[in-house]
Amino acid sequence: MLRILAGIFCALFALTSAHAAGYPDRPIRLVVPYSPGGGADIIARLIGPKLSTAVGQPVVIDNRPGANGNIGSDIVAKAKPDGYTLLINTIGLVFSQSIYKKLPFNVLTDLSPVVLVAGTPYLLVVKSSLPAKSVSELIAEAKAKPGALNCATVGVGSPFQMSAELFKSLAHVKVTNIPFQGGGPAVMSLLGGQTDMTFANLLAVQSFVRAGKIRALAVTTSRRSPIMPDTPTMAESGLPGYDLNGWFGIWAPAGTPPAVVATLNAEINKILKDPEIHDRLEKDGAVVEGGSATHFARYIKSEFERWDPVVKAAGIEVK
Repeated sequence: MLRILAGIFCALFALTSAHAAGYPDRPIRLVVPYSPGGGADIIARLIGPKLSTAVGQPVVIDNRPGANGNIGSDIVAKAKPDGYTLLINTIGLVFSQSIYKKLPFNVLTDLSPVVLVAGTPYLLVVKSSLPAKSVSELIAEAKAKPGALNCATVGVGSPFQMSAELFKSLAHVKVTNIPFQGGGPAVMSLLGGQTDMTFANLLAVQSFVRAGKIRALAVTTSRRSPIMPDTPTMAESGLPGYDLNGWFGIWAPAGTPPAVVATLNAEINKILKDPEIHDRLEKDGAVVEGGSATHFARYIKSEFERWDPVVKAAGIEVK
């Protein structure tokens, strides 16, 4: 029996090794579940050509937007687990697992983490006429007039909305959400004085901050941004435990051979260390991550465990 089991193990090992040795022998599809021009799309188009050169096969970027990134993610979750269909997505994928009650796939079991690519902070900004010049002053104003302050938010379960929900939860304040269809209109409402505050992409608002048109109070990550080093973190501003990292990662379908995942992980880690890619991402305000597939899997699980209670407490749900 031991000899039989050993034979089976060796055969499986040889099969996996052979698969990895011949991989890839045809084009790889990298699904971006958002429209062209967004953060995930930009990173995909930075990494794609480098990965193509590294593995000797074309990497085709396939934009499949819709349902807050869930349509494209579902395509990958149901694809053949052979390493030829990959997904790049954001922390929004973790939020979807808690928010969408009829999600056609399970983020934690139907996708195989490959690598954590990069993280980027969001920025808490307020209109210039608002008296608050710090997070603590903003909290004091919100507590003095519950519900009077409003916050421009984007999308159900988006990182922008979840940034606001975490703020309200940790600060124990009531702030009225004003929904917008995109980050641009939300920021314009702040510039026009129609809304009081918002959480926005750092790159989208830093020029307005520097021009004095809106005021930055804090970044959402546990580390300060290297391109806005004088702006404190939310934790430094009196909300210990506040940390929302707008990260990007790459997945394969669950069941993809470990050797194939290891190959992809190794090549993408090399790409992230390439000065051209590393410097471009950091110039755009991102923090390059990398690491093993196991590290990324643990990170996803910890993010889900941290955010699921926040989603439930906020009553955010799509049936």
